[in-house]
Amino acid sequence: MEKHAAELLLQRMLGNTTATFREGQWEAIDAVVNQRRKLLVVQRTGWGKSAVYFIASKIFRDRGAGPTIIISPLLALMRNQVAAAERLGITAETLNSTNREEWQRISDKLLQGEVDCLLVSPERLANQDFIETVLYPIADRIGLLVVDEAHCISDWGHDFRPDYRRILDILRQLPANTPVLGTTATANNRVVEDIRQQLGDIVIQRGTLARESLALDALVLGEQSSRLAWLATVIPQFSKSGIVYTLTTRDADLVAEWLRTNGISAFAYYSGVTCEGAEDSNTAREYLEQALLANKIKVLVATTALGMGFDKPDLGFVIHYQMPGSIVGYYQQVGRAGRAIDSAVGILLCGGEDRAIHKFFRESAFPAEAQIHEILNVLSENDGLTLRGIEQRTNLRYGQIEKALKLLVAENPSPVVYTEKLWRRTIVSFSPDHERINHLMNQRKNELADVESYITTKECKMQFLRRALDEPSAERCGKCSSCLQHPLLSPDIDSGLLHAANLFIKHADLPLNLNKQVASGAFTQYGFKGNLPAGLQGSTGRVLSRWGDSGWGKQVAQEKKNGAIQ
Repeated sequence: MEKHAAELLLQRMLGNTTATFREGQWEAIDAVVNQRRKLLVVQRTGWGKSAVYFIASKIFRDRGAGPTIIISPLLALMRNQVAAAERLGITAETLNSTNREEWQRISDKLLQGEVDCLLVSPERLANQDFIETVLYPIADRIGLLVVDEAHCISDWGHDFRPDYRRILDILRQLPANTPVLGTTATANNRVVEDIRQQLGDIVIQRGTLARESLALDALVLGEQSSRLAWLATVIPQFSKSGIVYTLTTRDADLVAEWLRTNGISAFAYYSGVTCEGAEDSNTAREYLEQALLANKIKVLVATTALGMGFDKPDLGFVIHYQMPGSIVGYYQQVGRAGRAIDSAVGILLCGGEDRAIHKFFRESAFPAEAQIHEILNVLSENDGLTLRGIEQRTNLRYGQIEKALKLLVAENPSPVVYTEKLWRRTIVSFSPDHERINHLMNQRKNELADVESYITTKECKMQFLRRALDEPSAERCGKCSSCLQHPLLSPDIDSGLLHAANLFIKHADLPLNLNKQVASGAFTQYGFKGNLPAGLQGSTGRVLSRWGDSGWGKQVAQEKKNGAIQ
């Protein structure tokens, strides 16, 4: 395949007869198509990684090769990419958590050779039935394997996902000359080397990480009320729409509601979010994404659920309400702004609660050893259980069980297996790798310390980010607060708005929903099982404050310290 012929496919895909390859795109296509190499592409978001693997897929299929398998965690990206593939005449299908009713039909089409590209979520790789009945039968016919967001495969990555470890099992089943394409926008040298060790003899292609249109700044505003008041002041000054990132879903709801009370069109976005007219959370998220893309709303207040696949070229600002956990993650999120406009702003706000939230994230990242053994013991005593079945037989929450099983199934060999829609114990023994866990915990602490250094540095902000991501030739940007030697936006806070924000937080209580089901084995003397009788169910309570928050939270913390509250 020559460059000119591939460029015609690019023009067809984009609907633009004058389109040409960006620097590195043809070289990537040539490496996987003509040289049949394993290639890791490290290029900033918006560079066009999907164009590379769709054009390569089209070429392989026209040559009579089997389907391309694209492993991607990005539901938003999957929706966009199916449409892009269709413009190339590619039949693309997706297997993910939103289309379970379609899984069998799509699997049948794949086995019959009627699918050119299959986009599959990494969670499907934990399903042994899917591996054995769908992937393994076509392993010797796969034309190209694409690992999207390849940094997720690395322990060292900011977004490590245990399901990605299953990719290594798939690679072992492929012919040795099967081309593999890994793509990521966020990988430093340590992550790249880890990926290289896992995927084998792999070529690395790196591009520049500069964001010419993006001006950066960081402000320390410890109180939530100060940050809320500041947001209500500055957001109306932006002509474009944007994103405010929060660490928790509760804060996403809080910030969005506060902005709406100040006349700003803002909505929360996170996994599980609902909105009027949407039948489920996935529909709600798609609706909110489209509303922002069409500039029908001013702000999405989002957790990391608005992740790697979201692309709005004219996004005008990205503000972090709280400190992110790593430089890599921050670069990826703030880099959503200004992709196709001349000027955009990225502001990182640092709050007093940030470190405590990240400490909680670190400590809850790995299941406790006792929890793991409780799950394994229950599975040993039963011939296959669903997640709900495990929940009924343990003193663990559904989410805790799900997290533990994801880690266990990623072990090789694994002490558990998922088959015939049930989790089963294998003969493989298990003991946690405490050294590795401690190592990763310390790494997360170091990553947060890097973010704190970014906040306080007098060095060029963009240069700091690029060097932290191992781009040694990074030059000064000339437009960040450090280069200009003054804040991009005034840090001053209107006293009236600050007072209103404090009152808002004091009255922003949360519903406290009590369980309606009896725990397995509890209250057996009363004959209760399953749902409590309606007359015995507790009514919804209210959470009046969160520990240490502005509003009542600090007062409650102080009163407890003084001994007034036990």
